[in-house]
Amino acid sequence: MASIVLSSLPFPNQSGDQLVSKVVTGAIAALFKRTGKLEATVRAEPVTKLLQGSLDSFDLIGHDLLMYNGLQIKAMEMYLQAVSIDFGAIFQGQVKLKQPTTANMRVVLSEEDLAKSFNTPFIIEKLEKLEYNQEKLKLQNISIIFTPDNALQITAQAILGENKPPLELDITAQLAAYERKKIHFTQVTYQGEAEAIELSKTVVEYINNLLDLEKFALDGIELKVDRLRLQNKQIIFYGMAQINHFPQRKKTN
Repeated sequence: MASIVLSSLPFPNQSGDQLVSKVVTGAIAALFKRTGKLEATVRAEPVTKLLQGSLDSFDLIGHDLLMYNGLQIKAMEMYLQAVSIDFGAIFQGQVKLKQPTTANMRVVLSEEDLAKSFNTPFIIEKLEKLEYNQEKLKLQNISIIFTPDNALQITAQAILGENKPPLELDITAQLAAYERKKIHFTQVTYQGEAEAIELSKTVVEYINNLLDLEKFALDGIELKVDRLRLQNKQIIFYGMAQINHFPQRKKTN
């Protein structure tokens, strides 16, 4: 009976696991504004387990991903074991989990990704909510590069109030995971004039409070970072993703 059902799938020459892989790939691609390469692969042995929605494993590998809020991701990998889905929903092009699951995760951000992301309206608008000495702050020409010793150097022009010359901010810092839910600048050093340094300290404190993973995760997913590495002009995050339900597009604010 199971073989008859699987052989009558609406996509010719595709097995059940290929069908599920195709639908999942399409559903995840829809969460991004642009994807360079994205492929989801599900496995079930025997394949008839799919009729009960039982998957032995689920792998997702993506490259050059652009989120709708403008943030860029060089690479993203997620690996799940023993996933349970509603197989019937696949025929409507939907992915529904029968129960929450956990995935191992690896995310890579390049130097270019960071520079472009920090200059998106999504980030700029958040930064400009910061006030310094009761004056509105405007940041422009934000640049992020990796130093030879694998730190981040952040430079920007800061304009306070009106009719004032811009202050040149120059910040160098390491990155560290904090409480598995946040990313913090650590071992921070500052360059420039005294007023620019004091403003830079305020900006770093504000950014550390801003970099909460909950603000950047897709709907239905809780991210936890166990460790991160800076190497070869990239930041590599290793951690876990708690997937409570298959994500939908999350509105930015």
